[in-house]
Amino acid sequence: MNTVTQPSRLASLDALRGFDMLMISGGGAFLYLLGGKTGLSFIDAIAEQFHHPDWNGFTFYDFIFPLFLFMAGVSLAFSLKSGLAKGISQAELTKKVFKRMLVLFVLGILDKNAPVDIFDPAHIRYGTVLGRIGIATFLVALLYMRFTWTQMLYIALGILVLYFSVLMLIPAPGFQAGDLTFEGNLVGWLDRTLMPGRLKQKTYDELAMTTQLSATCLTIFGCLAGDILQNSAISVAQKLKQLSLMGVIGVVAGLAWSPFFPINKHLWSSSFILLTGGMAFLMVVLFYWIIDVKKYTRWTFFFKVIGMNSLVIYLACRFISFGETSRLLFAGLYGHAPEPWHEVFNALGGLLLVWLMLYVMYRHKIFVKV
Repeated sequence: MNTVTQPSRLASLDALRGFDMLMISGGGAFLYLLGGKTGLSFIDAIAEQFHHPDWNGFTFYDFIFPLFLFMAGVSLAFSLKSGLAKGISQAELTKKVFKRMLVLFVLGILDKNAPVDIFDPAHIRYGTVLGRIGIATFLVALLYMRFTWTQMLYIALGILVLYFSVLMLIPAPGFQAGDLTFEGNLVGWLDRTLMPGRLKQKTYDELAMTTQLSATCLTIFGCLAGDILQNSAISVAQKLKQLSLMGVIGVVAGLAWSPFFPINKHLWSSSFILLTGGMAFLMVVLFYWIIDVKKYTRWTFFFKVIGMNSLVIYLACRFISFGETSRLLFAGLYGHAPEPWHEVFNALGGLLLVWLMLYVMYRHKIFVKV
């Protein structure tokens, strides 16, 4: 792709990743619990943005995982370019990313199935968040080392158009072509027919194989953004302009496509990918401009602590009951508040415990990477 140079780490990327992980690790749940308790309409409106629609539609909460897939692409561009600058061969980098994919796939199965009954594989859920990230980064790494920036963009757009065409033109058995309902969509039929193991929604799984390619486009877009950020041949103003333009185009295109291909996180529809990809570009612009350009950095420490150990906090929230620990430690205090507020304060205490654990790791320079 671009001329190989040694890239530098951007503080904004750790902060944005930390913001995203905060929402995943309890921040979103805390905001949702505020709904209907403050008497303030704008708080209720924010709370409504932190639950997933049943099918079609979009809330800010739907953006959280796509943003992480996008940020995985940004980080991948920095990592691969750094490896190439150090003289590591493409074959060695491919091997490294492949191993990472396998580790994330196994951790994902553990996350979604614990305790895992390896003697009953038919009831194991194989579609997972971590597995999706691992597969996406592996595929995009292969593309990044073999194609130009423009070619990768065309590949992503081609995948989204192809995905739309397949769902519109090929009917699921027993249904008409273009049926995008919960019961009649082709994605669900393919998952039921070809995907081994247990499906989350019984008739389909939003993290199964059928939606993997469209979701991978977010990681491609993130890789393109990472390449722009590392391009020493253009000015900071040009980087901001290019990233902003990509973001606006993505949001507008996603909304324009939605009447024909509804915005739907369950299907990872092409309109959903463009909308969330555009939003992710704009979030990168915002954080990059404030933190790395304007140098307003003091407020970022809270998020940086989380972003530096994103895998740890994701798995810790699955295997450690921060909510129960919060109850044991803080219920004597918040128990005197009105009862509807107990769950809010308990969630806040859990968030505090999460951050303190990550802060201790940060202070001791313990950073877990795969």
